[in-house]
Amino acid sequence: MVPDHNESPQSPGRGDASTERFVFPKWTNWLREASAVLALGGLVYAVILVTGVFSPEMSALGYAPEQPVPYSHALHAGKMDLDCRYCHTTVETTARANIPPTATCMNCHATVRTQSESLASVRESFETGKPVEWVQVHDLPDFVYFNHASHIQAGVGCISCHGRVDRMDVVEQVEPLTMGWCLDCHRDPAPNLRPVEFVTDMEWQTAGDADELGRRLMEERRITPSEDCATCHR
Repeated sequence: MVPDHNESPQSPGRGDASTERFVFPKWTNWLREASAVLALGGLVYAVILVTGVFSPEMSALGYAPEQPVPYSHALHAGKMDLDCRYCHTTVETTARANIPPTATCMNCHATVRTQSESLASVRESFETGKPVEWVQVHDLPDFVYFNHASHIQAGVGCISCHGRVDRMDVVEQVEPLTMGWCLDCHRDPAPNLRPVEFVTDMEWQTAGDADELGRRLMEERRITPSEDCATCHR
């Protein structure tokens, strides 16, 4: 009998469960479930990372650059109780809070710690007229206009934006300073308002309800913060 060439001969053992061979051991079956769990976990982690770490609300928090001179606000503004306006002289009258000139530093350091190695660059700056290259900490985008004087004159305390600077050896950013964060305050400024004479007082606290005081100050001073785009984007 001539075999039919259209038939493919069956391999030995094929279809026989007793002789079936597996390419991978059975314990590898759990890898499928584990892969699904890992994929889902990775997606959740990515969402948390993007929204919680790389979001604008978090991007600059904790920024504390090293300065060319180790100036401690905790010592000067805290222990020595220097008023913010002693160094930042324009904060009440202009849009910008100026970085103090070297001459301001030398008002004290012409006679205090005159041989300190850490102040060598300050003395050199005073002698040469070349300013110390301080690194800006709270740096808004160029397309944002912010007026320090209007906020100070309205009674917004320094602490509302800068935190307890009087406790910082190295100044760091403690608020996001984003558009949403600013708008939250413009829509409800009452909790951040205080009598103008206490705007630089880091220890000040109202004896009563802060929100109630703020709303009274809003009425007395006719404070109505703008929410118009052109206020900050000019």
